Amino acid sequence: MEKLKSVIPETLKHKISHSTAADLNSTCSSLLDFFTNLPLFHQLVRDLTDPQVALCGKNKEAALEAKAKGNQCFTDGDYSNALQFYSQALRNAPMDAEDNEKNLVATLYLNRASSLHKLGLFLESLQDCNRALILSPVYAKTWFRRAKANSSLGNYEDAMNDFGVSMEIETSLSGKRLIENELNQLVDQSRLRSSATEKQHDGNADEPLQVELQCASTPNKGRGMISLTNIPMASLIHKEDPHGAIILKHCRETHCAFCFNELQADTVPCVSCSIPLYCSLECQVQAGGEDFLKYKAEYGFKLDLSDDLERHIRNVTSPSFCSSGVKHFAEHRHECQGMHWPAVLPPDVVLAGRIVVKHIEEQAYGVLDHNVHKILDLCQNYGQVSSDTKLEFHVYSIILLCCLQRFYATKLTLNSTTTSEIIILLSKIRINSMAVVRMKHSDVKQPLNYDLTSSVEQIEVAQAVYSGGSLFNHSCEPNIHAYFLSRTLFMRATENVTAGSEMELSYGPQVGQWDRGERHMFLKDRYSFICQCSGCAQVNLSDLFHGGYRCIKPNCDGVVLDSSVIKYEKEKIGHRERLSCFQGNVPSDDSISKLSHYMYEQTDYHWLEPGSCLGCATFYDLQASKKSISKAEVHIQRMKDAVTSGALTTNLLMDALRYVDILRVVLHPFNRRLAEVEDNIAQAFCLIGDLQAGMDHCRASIEILEKLYGESHITIGNELIKLASIQFSMGQEISSDYTARIVAIFSRYYGSHAEIMFPYVHYLKKESCRVV
Repeated sequence: MEKLKSVIPETLKHKISHSTAADLNSTCSSLLDFFTNLPLFHQLVRDLTDPQVALCGKNKEAALEAKAKGNQCFTDGDYSNALQFYSQALRNAPMDAEDNEKNLVATLYLNRASSLHKLGLFLESLQDCNRALILSPVYAKTWFRRAKANSSLGNYEDAMNDFGVSMEIETSLSGKRLIENELNQLVDQSRLRSSATEKQHDGNADEPLQVELQCASTPNKGRGMISLTNIPMASLIHKEDPHGAIILKHCRETHCAFCFNELQADTVPCVSCSIPLYCSLECQVQAGGEDFLKYKAEYGFKLDLSDDLERHIRNVTSPSFCSSGVKHFAEHRHECQGMHWPAVLPPDVVLAGRIVVKHIEEQAYGVLDHNVHKILDLCQNYGQVSSDTKLEFHVYSIILLCCLQRFYATKLTLNSTTTSEIIILLSKIRINSMAVVRMKHSDVKQPLNYDLTSSVEQIEVAQAVYSGGSLFNHSCEPNIHAYFLSRTLFMRATENVTAGSEMELSYGPQVGQWDRGERHMFLKDRYSFICQCSGCAQVNLSDLFHGGYRCIKPNCDGVVLDSSVIKYEKEKIGHRERLSCFQGNVPSDDSISKLSHYMYEQTDYHWLEPGSCLGCATFYDLQASKKSISKAEVHIQRMKDAVTSGALTTNLLMDALRYVDILRVVLHPFNRRLAEVEDNIAQAFCLIGDLQAGMDHCRASIEILEKLYGESHITIGNELIKLASIQFSMGQEISSDYTARIVAIFSRYYGSHAEIMFPYVHYLKKESCRVV
């Protein structure tokens, strides 16, 4: 693609880089004329779309080769590698291929089920058996393997039925004796063990929306969402499935391409190409591509079975989701058949293709109209994007249309009008799409351990457009919180909102996380607007303390700022806005309160200069302090690298602690960097086994973050979970008040979904109830 862009004449590049939305028809026409006579362009399109190339297609030979390697590993007892080879083979195997007169895909699912069972992954083994039986219900060995998986899971009734079917299908006497022995052992086992299990929380339970919102014009921000009624804190205010969504490239091997949940060992590949992986057959069917279920084999063998076994076979070989009524647009179908373009083009370009195709298929006449940009009733920012982005939009729009024409030859026209409409659509996607995120620790089975002293990380796994969700405006001090369950967007009020107030979420870092300059740069680069929210327009103590230095005057609690922060704070004070208050209660005699009153009472702001203390106006040169900080950071980073590599020693930790003392002398006590360093030190102490020291440093980090965020922010909840994990590791009892505080914070942001998003909240509640 870079080579293609490099051959575009400079005059045309200049024309495109200075274009506005009104110029698109002309610039697209010029670029189309140039590409029409360019062999490189036509070769690129062929490489991306020619089914004969099929770089992402199925390959029976490759599947058989991987299967053979898996068989050898299984024979050698190397079940983990056998699992990997069988998964690789499934990704390559054509659905209609046979091996030794049996369906190859069904055989591979059975083989993988055996490996999964050997590895103790019984549920995954059961699911693979089900997939094999849909394709080949007359295979006695699969029913036998399914019985073993059900037995291991404690599903004794199903296991007995599985053995019963296997016994009827099996033809050899030795096989029948083996099944009979297993069945007798299962009967004895079921008498000794109870199959009762703890009822799990139903993550699919619907929570009704009980608020009224309205899209309305807002000052300085255009359209936004306004509350029509008073909204209590933690209320669910919005729920929506995406208009279009796509998994990001770096997550294709780790997360489901449809629901975006983390993949387990029993991945399900696409039926017709080797690009996407799914967590279940249901997700694969809903996502589109070729339909797995069209290869479903009917139960046609004649056996003298009881009504119960007949019913059991039907239930197993006819997936319940077939008749569930769940319908989704087949978003992958037009990208399938082994074509290479979905794997090469950027995610937002492929996402644009999905939205266009969805629009075509929803039209009664089945042809794309000329108003593509009206597919999404959202704002666009083409005029504000960079010159490079404008060129990319032009090139990718033409390439995308050529790729889509392979599937919709009669419904898409490659001309300047359609191309310009795709460019506007890309511009809308770029500014309005949301990153679907997953919590790094959300699926941990035993989550409360001192490893949680490392940062709780959000991983971007997908990009999605939500028609309603995109109407909510940004604030660096939001009053709503957005999160995702599967691909569904949820939004909750994080504070009590009065009727008529605008509902605002954060598009990126918030007050307390980054300073105003960093936030502005991010929002301008990503969304092309200058934030004027309350957190950016008014003085707030978080921005002052975030990167502040300590005053050199003894007993002074003031903060010293450098030039990069002073620039923005002068802009705020110039508007004579009153200081924002923390969400937490600040005592009237607190040093923070004294500083805020001092600043607000000033009428002359000449003292607001780099190096000048905001509390007492004492001045000192920051350069020496910055040199000390740089030197300290080298030693702290050395400790962090050792933690990551597993090479941490006591000497490295003690060396880092000496330099942390330097930071404490130079930086303001509420500087965010100090909180990060305290967290790093806590993790290091926990790793060497000094949990008491780890707990002390974890508490020090929390005290700083409470000043920056307030006591009820989700960041504080994450830190309190880390502290609880250390206390559990030390054998300490967690008080009910402490647990209640954690639960209250997570419930504020996630409501009834708190324990689904963060299983360790449920674990913490359960552990705190135990009698010690």
